[in-house]
Amino acid sequence: MPIIKAQKKSVRQSARRKVFNDRRRRTMREAVKTIKTFVAGKDAKSANEALPAAYKAIDKAAKRGVIKSNTAARKKSQLSRIIKEIA
Repeated sequence: MPIIKAQKKSVRQSARRKVFNDRRRRTMREAVKTIKTFVAGKDAKSANEALPAAYKAIDKAAKRGVIKSNTAARKKSQLSRIIKEIA
């Protein structure tokens, strides 16, 4: 455990940031998962409707540093590709 006052504050900050980062990561993964379930069910219309929400979640995660920008671009590219394949 930290002894110095600044280290104690750092521990509090990192715990708080972890909560926010976990929430962003969870929403991103849920959005991607819903699209993948639509694709598995060959439902292109619903997948296209869910795509903007997934893009938003991915972009927010990248903006806040939860994932890197190239990872975000790759995820978005993969989503659009699998939707295009079933359309």
